[in-house]
Amino acid sequence: MLSSASNRVLTFTLQFSSSLKFSPKTHIDYRPGSLHSSIMSSASRSSPREALFDDSGCGGPITLEEWQRWGCVSPVPAMVNAVIQDLKLLENNIDAHMVFGGNGGKLQGDFKIQEDKKHRAKYETLADSDKKFQFYSARQIACRLLGSRGYLCQKCWLPMEDCMCSKVKPSSLWHGIKFWVYMHPKDFLRQNNTGKLLWQVFGVQAATLCLYGISEDEEIMWNAFKDAGKAKVWCLYPNHNNAPKTVQDAFSHQSSADMECAYSLTNKDRPLNFVLIDGTWSNSAAMFRRVKEQAKLAWGEEDIPCISLATGASAMHKLRPQPSWDRTCTAAAAISVLAELQLLPECSTHGLDKQAEAVEDALVVLLEVLTTRRLRMGRSITRKVRHSRDIC
Repeated sequence: MLSSASNRVLTFTLQFSSSLKFSPKTHIDYRPGSLHSSIMSSASRSSPREALFDDSGCGGPITLEEWQRWGCVSPVPAMVNAVIQDLKLLENNIDAHMVFGGNGGKLQGDFKIQEDKKHRAKYETLADSDKKFQFYSARQIACRLLGSRGYLCQKCWLPMEDCMCSKVKPSSLWHGIKFWVYMHPKDFLRQNNTGKLLWQVFGVQAATLCLYGISEDEEIMWNAFKDAGKAKVWCLYPNHNNAPKTVQDAFSHQSSADMECAYSLTNKDRPLNFVLIDGTWSNSAAMFRRVKEQAKLAWGEEDIPCISLATGASAMHKLRPQPSWDRTCTAAAAISVLAELQLLPECSTHGLDKQAEAVEDALVVLLEVLTTRRLRMGRSITRKVRHSRDIC
């Protein structure tokens, strides 16, 4: 999530409240004058690395165990394994090794040139637009998986030498809430992604990863939504076509006649489902369109309830500025919704403030680890500011 295009997706109305401000522990002191350069030297970049395969001799498919170690809960996507098999066949045919480099696990060298030609040709043969979309997502994920094997920790998605797993303290999320991290393939295994913190802290059943364009993942998510009912599905996204509701609007007794249906854990004790769209701002619009398309298939109308949060800049603004101060990272959005729900009398006994604090602690750990890594590599720990207006 540290690419030049990493303007985050969640835009919220600024309504600062002293009770919702992040605690002082999100502050990290540093002295810019101690940096050698604002540009990483070529010597400090991640070294190119060959793809690691299993012992089958054919670069076997991704196993269920490996897939789920990365944080996934679905069966191994068939198309991802098909892409990996195609990559291995191409490697054998042209007698060149797959080489990956950089934080995104991108193909490099001569193999990249040949593979690019082959995958574009295959893409053109797919007549169905949905198949093209699924192929695009599967290829992104396959390359990231192969390029990250043996390099990234499978739990925290950081290089092994910077693993933060021992510093993250798990917490139990109140059973009346479930988070769905709807992630773009280009954010999968990205080191500074913050959505991953949710299942690191709460576990994969309370905060579940759903990869955009992966049919196995999307089927699990939408089956859960249909089972829960539309009244229990909320998207943390600024739907400009309909005025988004605040947490107070959506769940307080004073403003919602549907409170008992939407919140009280009737309907077979189904939790409230919060969808966090995890991708760059430019990618989020397409992701939200797909959510609406699936909503229409499930419920006959594409309108899906959206919530606007009263949040400001998160700690990650230090390393990854947003296009404006009223946009925030995925983990900060989860922190905010928990904190705002805690303010409602109906939710005040569920310890949501402590659960928000657990995510905030993990966010601070991630920021500290990424800052330390950047300094060690001679990189700047400040990024070009993308917002064009001052905060008041």
